[in-house]
Amino acid sequence: SHLQLEDTAPRIVEHPTDLLVSKGEPATLSCKAEGRPSPAVEWYKDGERVETDREDPRSHRTLLPGGSLFFLRILHGRRGKPDEGVYVCVARNYLGEATSRNASLEVAGE
Repeated sequence: SHLQLEDTAPRIVEHPTDLLVSKGEPATLSCKAEGRPSPAVEWYKDGERVETDREDPRSHRTLLPGGSLFFLRILHGRRGKPDEGVYVCVARNYLGEATSRNASLEVAGE
């Protein structure tokens, strides 16, 4: 029928923005993607895929239903700042993928 909805490649409709967060505080990096079928969203930090509680139940990072990345609390230890870095979200379906703008997450100094 002419009402058939065509499948479409993903596009990012909400990009993450730079964040400055105090350690121990929660934070959300926004990402929203559209496409048919609904794209799967993954996050990368400094080029490495970000593991969330889907892969590791102990993770302090959760992938929200819309695609945003939620941090229960920003980790920051004497040995480093594991959450600091440059993040992008990537939305994929069988027609292709879309990558968001870069967003840097910084942990506020003591």
